[in-house]
Amino acid sequence: MSMAATDSGSGMESQLDYSSQYVSFWVDGQLLGMPVNMVQEVLTEQVISPTPLARAEIKGLLNLRGQIVTAVSLRKRLGLPALEDDRSMNVVTRVMGESYSLLVDEVGDVINVSGRSMEPVPRTLDPHWRSVTIGVFQLEEGLFVILDVETILNFD
Repeated sequence: MSMAATDSGSGMESQLDYSSQYVSFWVDGQLLGMPVNMVQEVLTEQVISPTPLARAEIKGLLNLRGQIVTAVSLRKRLGLPALEDDRSMNVVTRVMGESYSLLVDEVGDVINVSGRSMEPVPRTLDPHWRSVTIGVFQLEEGLFVILDVETILNFD
């Protein structure tokens, strides 16, 4: 079925190993990702209530079935300009006991990088991006940048 099943030789156990799977999404034409086990869910555009006096990266709050979720603009967090139409997909995660929605341009597929090695962040990558990235994978489609979600959501 998948290459993961043959990598460790233990069959079923390795198929349940999500360590080589990443949810992919696009921001400003760049393919980014985060570990699949960090993603609670992916949502289409949601109603976001603005929060006065919040940091520029905080787009507002959304109500997800009674749970209040902080919506974070990944574009702003990465120092990119906002989209004109301001439509975003939501990648919901839970970090440090809080729920966050990372607002992204578009959500891609779950990418299995089994058998590939994560490479260090290239020195040529913008220093701000380097500070919120844990590594990259070279894919046929181009560079797949893996975000350090906890650092992205640390606003200190």
